Amino acid sequence: MKEKDFTNRELVRKGELEKPLYEMTEAEKEQWYKEIPEKVRAYLFSIRQPLVYKNEKGEYIAEHSDGRVQVLED
Repeated sequence: MKEKDFTNRELVRKGELEKPLYEMTEAEKEQWYKEIPEKVRAYLFSIRQPLVYKNEKGEYIAEHSDGRVQVLED
């Protein structure tokens, strides 16, 4: 996930941050950004949706909560 995907206000309003990004130290920001992928995965799986992304080969992959991994066709 890229830094520009959400504005600071959106993240604070949704309750994901303990304090605003502009008040975080660089170490706190780095730790928070490292946690984002797992939080996204957990959220998607909690609503029974797969995690879909594009891999290094340019293929679209869907990971499911039951462990299945599918290569999606165009």
